[in-house]
Amino acid sequence: MAEFIKIYPENPNPKEIQKVVKVLKNGGLIIYPTDTVYGLGCDITNMRALERIAQIKGVKLEKSNFSFVCEDLSNLSDYVKQIDTTTFKILKRALPGPYTFILPGSKNLPNPFKKRKTVGIRVPDNSIALAIVAALGNPIVSTSIRDEDDVLEYTTDPELIHEKWDNLVDLVIDGGYGDNEASTVVDLSTDTPEVIREGKGSIDIF
Repeated sequence: MAEFIKIYPENPNPKEIQKVVKVLKNGGLIIYPTDTVYGLGCDITNMRALERIAQIKGVKLEKSNFSFVCEDLSNLSDYVKQIDTTTFKILKRALPGPYTFILPGSKNLPNPFKKRKTVGIRVPDNSIALAIVAALGNPIVSTSIRDEDDVLEYTTDPELIHEKWDNLVDLVIDGGYGDNEASTVVDLSTDTPEVIREGKGSIDIF
């Protein structure tokens, strides 16, 4: 049974955030709000949790395209090869925001992702998500929660999300209604930025 907690985005309660961090550090899975759709996330350093997420999504961990949710650009160098000034300026301009950026992966990627040439980085413009990552002290690995319903590709109501995911995850955060539009995915791993998926983030800034 997943715990269901309410956290207010205007001023995330540090006590509640610590509760979430404890679940993550213990290898738990959480569903949390972002600036786009609700995300399914776990601690990037916890192998057991990573395997659980891969199993839920029906993918092999090594081949998964989960993104890394970071607090800001300061720990980029942990996972990403040296990037040029132009790329950095794009990131600086767009983040925090509803974008996933594909960047060249570094040699320091966590074990399951070592063979990856690229990695997806997210810094969502959502105070709850950023507070969790800040308190955890490292990124969370994340993927959007899709809904099988054709009409609603993403579930937006936290209570319905909790009902549906109750037996699969350890904690669901109610951070208010989510959006039903995914992030815009931009590949910055080559010389020219390429929009892979147009979502909530405007592509005019590229």
